[in-house]
Amino acid sequence: MSLSIEEVRHIAALARLELDEAALTRYCRQLASILDYMARLRQVDVSGVPPAGSALAACPLRPDQPRPGLTVADLLKNAAEVEAGQFKIPPVFEAE
Repeated sequence: MSLSIEEVRHIAALARLELDEAALTRYCRQLASILDYMARLRQVDVSGVPPAGSALAACPLRPDQPRPGLTVADLLKNAAEVEAGQFKIPPVFEAE
């Protein structure tokens, strides 16, 4: 499928792109190539292929298994400041 320079200029305007003439010519060829490829894909017979509800259906997830978490000491090891076993951070709201 061929596209005119005016069609590519219109697409560029919709995308708010400022393209010079060389870029318009290059994108005209590239977009035409993409549309030709899409037309070829439409010709593929997929009547016997069931629709895929999710890409994850072909990639099952492992079952969840509980594991021990980090200790408080490990969590606070790299903290800049600690107070009463908790992270100490600068106040978010200061009282006036």
